[in-house]
Amino acid sequence: MSYNAYFLALLIAAIILNACGSKSTYQAVSETAMYPGGRATTDDFSVNAFGHAAPNISSDQQMQFVTGNAFFKRNWVTAPSSTADLDGLGALFNAKSCSSCHFLDGKGEPGFEKGQSSALLFRLSVPTEGGKTKPEPNYGNQFNHLAILGEKEEGQVEINYEEIIGAYPDGERYSLRKPLYTFTQLNYGSMQQDVLVSPRVAPHIIGLGLLEAIAADDILALSDPQDHNSDGISGRPNYVKNVLTDNLQLGRFGWKANEPNVRQQVAAAFQGDMGLSSSLFPAENETSNQGKLIQAANGGNPEVSDDILDRVTLYSQVLAVPKRREPNSEKVMQGAQLFSEIGCSSCHNPSFTTAQHNDIPEFGKQKIYPYTDLLVHDMGEELADQRPDGDASGVEWRTAPLWGIGLVKTVNGHTTLLHDGRARNVEEAILWHGGEAERTKTEFKNLSKIERENLISFVNSL
Repeated sequence: MSYNAYFLALLIAAIILNACGSKSTYQAVSETAMYPGGRATTDDFSVNAFGHAAPNISSDQQMQFVTGNAFFKRNWVTAPSSTADLDGLGALFNAKSCSSCHFLDGKGEPGFEKGQSSALLFRLSVPTEGGKTKPEPNYGNQFNHLAILGEKEEGQVEINYEEIIGAYPDGERYSLRKPLYTFTQLNYGSMQQDVLVSPRVAPHIIGLGLLEAIAADDILALSDPQDHNSDGISGRPNYVKNVLTDNLQLGRFGWKANEPNVRQQVAAAFQGDMGLSSSLFPAENETSNQGKLIQAANGGNPEVSDDILDRVTLYSQVLAVPKRREPNSEKVMQGAQLFSEIGCSSCHNPSFTTAQHNDIPEFGKQKIYPYTDLLVHDMGEELADQRPDGDASGVEWRTAPLWGIGLVKTVNGHTTLLHDGRARNVEEAILWHGGEAERTKTEFKNLSKIERENLISFVNSL
């Protein structure tokens, strides 16, 4: 063999070794992590990806899931009606059905380009002494932009976006949009001048029963309110009232972890979004200042029977989590490593092993990968609503689970993220992070363009 041929052979071998070494740099996803919901995982990646029952539940629960799905999708109507089980809507409301907000069990978007969306609501309160709040006197704790025939809705909301232009250190430019809200056509008087407003967009609702099955101690073990480990992350629990037991309990659901369990979350949505009473929330959502609305015909007391509430709760608990997509591609594996290296996983905790679920025993002892710690964190002034909710302050938000996030576009036709849908994609959502996540955001901005794209590919693979 000539010297040149020998040198060429060595060069080819080196290239092959380097290529192999490059691939081995990143850790492949384990077989377990391919199934983020454990045995409650589905392999459907279509427009129906979020709508399947967990395959491991019992046949009786499968039947309850089917009927719960029917009640989830059905429109409620004004009382009195021949459809006695589904009347009592309003008098004030934001939506006529659960699926109006959670279309195909997925994520809502602000939708103001098409008129105000049912998937975006506004929580209201006014401050009181001691840092607490109470409902706004004329409009209560939620603004309702719809009303039954013959009654006046509370008003409308206009939205405008302020574009904020920025640039990465490498010179690539980006644009963020900051929403500005204006309440108009108010029909029940002025709002109190110091009203606190919190926009909330409907999240996708997969895996809720699995999150419910995580032991409280495992969540609390991730809490570090004094930042004793000096990593800049000080997540803490939000303790909220369990209305059934009248005790404070660890919050898990809602944008500020303001509900302790799925059943109470569902009942609160029936009351706030549709004006429907239940055994958990027997009052409707009108205020004492809204006059004759309180006298409007209702659908009985409660309007949502315990049987319907139980079925919709079960339906919401057992929606399966989609399987990972392309987890072992080179770009996703590098993105996973970067996700951990720059600190995203400090809040978006990758995995838990569930404890026993009292109502769904099949959900016990499952290794799940929701990418959340279910704690609230200071996310900075730019995302702050300044409205306390339970123990959560006006700058704190619950870490949103990331599982299924890459399928929102397939299911719901958009990629908007964060509590008010201001972020148009994963990149913008990261760039809005502040507070405890400021350092991680800076690390993200300092990555190369390819590295940023790979980290985003990883998030979208979840």
